[in-house]
Amino acid sequence: MEPARISYRIYQGSTFKETLRWESETKQYAQISGVTKAAPCVITTTSAHAIPLNWRIRVLGVLGMKDINTASTTDYYLVTSKTTNTVTLNQINSSDFGAYTTGGIIEWNTPIPLTGYTAQMQIRESIDATTVIHELTSANGGITIDPVNFTISMNISSAVTATFNFDAAVYSMELTDNQGIVYPFLSGSFTLIKEVTR
Repeated sequence: MEPARISYRIYQGSTFKETLRWESETKQYAQISGVTKAAPCVITTTSAHAIPLNWRIRVLGVLGMKDINTASTTDYYLVTSKTTNTVTLNQINSSDFGAYTTGGIIEWNTPIPLTGYTAQMQIRESIDATTVIHELTSANGGITIDPVNFTISMNISSAVTATFNFDAAVYSMELTDNQGIVYPFLSGSFTLIKEVTR
């Protein structure tokens, strides 16, 4: 697999936190039975869905309230809360949309099951640098893997970022499953914003 590439800023002396989600290419679908004209917008499905909290979704084929349909394959909504057969989209105020009449589906990518996974990430000034600036792992608490919510969270404490003195650095994260298969999950760069209040 090709790792995702993301660049981050770290603010020296501040806590760095980032939560990631790993999607497969397999799509899942849920039929829509209703959409509220409200802020936030709530979509009801005809049966129970398996959409994780804070997962990204697309809405397609809704009639009446056509404004709720995602315009392109790169447009997504985030599920900010949910029940067995509803999802709430906090970023959408549908009170001025047309009334829902019929139809529509929710589409989302199936999450990768994370049970049994471990993670390791290193930060270096360059790819060729022999010195590791900082290492995060699922063993040392720098990375937390949540198989229930399908999240991978990075955490660097303010005490650690206060010691950073690079201008720019590179990093990569690898995930290892319970069969010992290693996946290059994430890579990119860090820019350090120097601390003024210290």
